[in-house]
Amino acid sequence: MAITGSGSLATILFLFMFQAALLKGAAQDPDGFQNLVTDNVSVVEGEMAIISCRVKNNDESVIQLLNPNRQTIYFRNMRPLKDARFQLVNFSDNELRVSLSNVSLSDEGRYVCQLYTDPPQEAYADITVLIPPGNPIIEARDEVLSEGNETEMTCTAMSSKPAATIKWMKGDKELPGKPKVELTYDKMYTVTSRLTFTVSKEDDGVPVSCIIDHPAVKDFQAQIYLEVQYKPEVKIMVEFPQGLTREGENLELTCQAKGKPQPQRVNWVKVDDDVPSHAVITGADLYIENLNKSYNGTYRCVASNTVGESFDDYILYVYDTAPSTEPAAHDSRAGEGAPRTVDHAVIGGVVAVVVFAMLCLLIVLGRYFARHKGTYFTHEAKGADDAADADTAIINAEGGHTNSDEKKEYYI
Repeated sequence: MAITGSGSLATILFLFMFQAALLKGAAQDPDGFQNLVTDNVSVVEGEMAIISCRVKNNDESVIQLLNPNRQTIYFRNMRPLKDARFQLVNFSDNELRVSLSNVSLSDEGRYVCQLYTDPPQEAYADITVLIPPGNPIIEARDEVLSEGNETEMTCTAMSSKPAATIKWMKGDKELPGKPKVELTYDKMYTVTSRLTFTVSKEDDGVPVSCIIDHPAVKDFQAQIYLEVQYKPEVKIMVEFPQGLTREGENLELTCQAKGKPQPQRVNWVKVDDDVPSHAVITGADLYIENLNKSYNGTYRCVASNTVGESFDDYILYVYDTAPSTEPAAHDSRAGEGAPRTVDHAVIGGVVAVVVFAMLCLLIVLGRYFARHKGTYFTHEAKGADDAADADTAIINAEGGHTNSDEKKEYYI
């Protein structure tokens, strides 16, 4: 930068003479202790930078500010440099503070705070101009993905200073990228980060974000949403009955299938056998009337789309007609529990044993009573076997009629 505008040679000579006089005065007081300090400045391109030259224990020595080309910007409170972007913010014996508006990359460099002592003191303020990157750009190799496949994305942050840092997020999970930094001809940095990962069905609709970390910007990011296709998810629902499946009852199953794209085909099959001929299949529904045990088996619902196919199984076990006491409900799902039956052969065996025991008991009692059954004779009948006829038997009966009143027998 050069002195321009209305500055004249006379003014320049005056300044030089003035500086010489100050230097001479400072040389006459060499023991004065003074400390000159300043600060480095980082500023975003287009914004304002503040340069502050501060003195401790100043003995009225002159402070001036020089640009990187060592041209005087301010001498005390005067601005020889005709650049209106420099403005005096504060001037006192202890500070010279100057603002620089609309900073550009050409303003970057080392500025000099100078104090006219003997010898002169200098302090340096480095102005660093920060240039934010352009809007980040995400490019995806695939617009539509299938579950289990690998995809690749790139994110680019162009023309920044210093180089930006790129971070990847999938939902709330950070993913590692592979960055590449390039220095362009205009001393700017372009950073490209490459991300590779495998998608699942849970990633459908999840945002992937490219987040730029740079001192000149905050919350700078780009985002895209994943579109992932996946094979159907299949589940069989029992509409009827709610408890056990028994003979004579009806069975109604519904196949729920969800996928992306939505399944176009839903089929019912019976594993290792044919579906009963009178079964009614309407879309995703299977209906069987008047169940019997010949229908036992595994019924499978199969759904498919362009990605693949999936299935769910239902194990049907038909129980006997419901007894008086209802057992606990059982869901005939594949892999869930096993049918519980009553062994009718055991019951029949027990009944047969009981009947056989009763018959044996009756036979024993009959033989017992038959053995103790006999003919009982009274005393009047004694000798009857030796009589020729009935009259003789009566006459020969012991005691005859003469003793009939005296001898009596009772049979109970």
